[in-house]
Amino acid sequence: MSNRELLERIYNGRRAELKREILLAAMQCFLEQGIEATTIEMVRDRAEASVGAIYHHFKNKDGLVAALYLAALQDQYDGRMQVLQHAVSLQDGIQKILWAYIDWVERYPDFARFLYAANFNMRQGSFQAELNQQNIQRNKALQAWLAEQPEKQLLEHLPKELMLSLVMGATESYCRAWLSGKVKTLPSQYKVQLAAAAWQALNLNKSLMIAE
Repeated sequence: MSNRELLERIYNGRRAELKREILLAAMQCFLEQGIEATTIEMVRDRAEASVGAIYHHFKNKDGLVAALYLAALQDQYDGRMQVLQHAVSLQDGIQKILWAYIDWVERYPDFARFLYAANFNMRQGSFQAELNQQNIQRNKALQAWLAEQPEKQLLEHLPKELMLSLVMGATESYCRAWLSGKVKTLPSQYKVQLAAAAWQALNLNKSLMIAE
């Protein structure tokens, strides 16, 4: 799958064509040169666009970073909610979330690498409030789904801020290792093991919380 395909889902239509081209060029610059070292002029040259067009659509370099980062998160979220519609239980839903994430990373490795590279910038930059607001909205939808599950008591003793780490921790760690070239085996080869580890982590945490 192409990076262009993802951006077409988020910024669709012919009127957004220039915006997509600028974002594609920007991401390649960020990945090759690093976010700090990339300049608007580098993006302009690769996109064959004017500096005025870049500033018109994105204001500055932080705007480019934010547009790419938020587009990737939104695409992940859309895919996650789509698979959850077909989940038949809490365990099945967690498995589907993990597998959807793994599939997304393998399909869009450039975007996945960019998310890791840009995380600090987004958490500390001028778009932090927008990121937090969007995350709140996305988490509400996930929490609503969780509340509908018969096994929701499994999560009753689990702090909300801990749940995502327990569920996604091992999967994110392996995906990051694969994206950096530290491991060669595709994450999808370990889908079953990673889903089992997430489910086991939730059950073990419940036992520990009750014991306390």
